[in-house]
Amino acid sequence: MAAISASQVKELRERTGLGMMECKKALTEAGGDIDVAIENLRKNSGLKAAKKAGRTAAEGAVVTRVAEDGSYGVMVEINSETDFVARDDNFKDFADKIADAVFAAKSEDVAAVMDGELEVVREQLVQKIGENISVRRAAVINAGEGNRVGEYVHGGRIGVLTVMQGGNADAAKDISMHVAAINPAVARPENMPQENLDNEKAIILAQPDMAGKPENIAEKMVQGRLKKYLAENSLTEQPFVKDPNQTVAEYAKASGGEVLSFIRFEVGEGIEKEEVDFAKEVMEQAGRS
Repeated sequence: MAAISASQVKELRERTGLGMMECKKALTEAGGDIDVAIENLRKNSGLKAAKKAGRTAAEGAVVTRVAEDGSYGVMVEINSETDFVARDDNFKDFADKIADAVFAAKSEDVAAVMDGELEVVREQLVQKIGENISVRRAAVINAGEGNRVGEYVHGGRIGVLTVMQGGNADAAKDISMHVAAINPAVARPENMPQENLDNEKAIILAQPDMAGKPENIAEKMVQGRLKKYLAENSLTEQPFVKDPNQTVAEYAKASGGEVLSFIRFEVGEGIEKEEVDFAKEVMEQAGRS
């Protein structure tokens, strides 16, 4: 029997929405004939997953793992269609399996981590629960020599990994908690993209009180407001959420550490959710009956 090519698997996945392993198995059983594979899939429950693959999965969970010595950490986002499913023990177990696999592989390549047994598990879970479930993204942070990774997950929906130079595990966790709550744009003022600064400067210059100001005065006002903007949006300059009398940088220093970077995941961020008007839907159905 001829070997099944990656392009055949890709085409069948695109035409059915099913997982890689299921498509490869169907093609093998069909002798590589894509049309026969689709016909066979229609005869079993396989296409149940395909029909759900197009539905928006914007709920779910964020899971983290950090090495005991704090040398590295990982974070994954696994999505479901509803919050109800995200609280299901089967979904939670699956999310833990994914986090463990990413932790073991130290890889952000979700497709590679899922290739094999985990994809089969995902497909089986889709069949069992009846919702589209997907592994959206993964992050891996290597702290570097002398540094540590801290973690914090809020409500299973917001996860943070923070890298500190020095410090201790409690401080790293506390700062991660701050990031989860306040959502700073960058870790340090020097990390702010120039594009953001240019955009903020344009906004400042367009404000009514800037009109007619001499150039040197206007520039001083702009720099002062940009400094305030950086303080409000940079993690190290923000008042620490657990003690607003000190900045995050000051809190880190008190523990013998310094904040270097962070990664923050929030479930569903950036996913365009389909807005459903249930009242309208019911009225339309009533009108057709």
